[in-house]
Amino acid sequence: MGAIVATSRTPEVLREVGARLKALRLQQNRRARDLAADAGVSPRTIDRLEAGRNIGTENLVRVMRALGRLQAFEALVPVPEVSPYDVERLRGKVRRRASRGGREW
Repeated sequence: MGAIVATSRTPEVLREVGARLKALRLQQNRRARDLAADAGVSPRTIDRLEAGRNIGTENLVRVMRALGRLQAFEALVPVPEVSPYDVERLRGKVRRRASRGGREW
């Protein structure tokens, strides 16, 4: 299995994720059709996922839950941290959109 790095193209990332999820499924000694049934998706969805094809976010969440790996999304999308400086500057306000000028607030 390869590494997923910042320069990886989207198809490469999808193939790597699919390969890793297939390895995880096999490590759990589960057939694709059994995983599909547990996840509430079609066996074709599992085939597409493991082949590195797009299956949609909802189906990915279902499969991850069925594999017992839903908590992996915590690392994938962590809760944003706010610095003490920003807390004072915002004074309890919550950002609702990005500014036009760039990434800094």
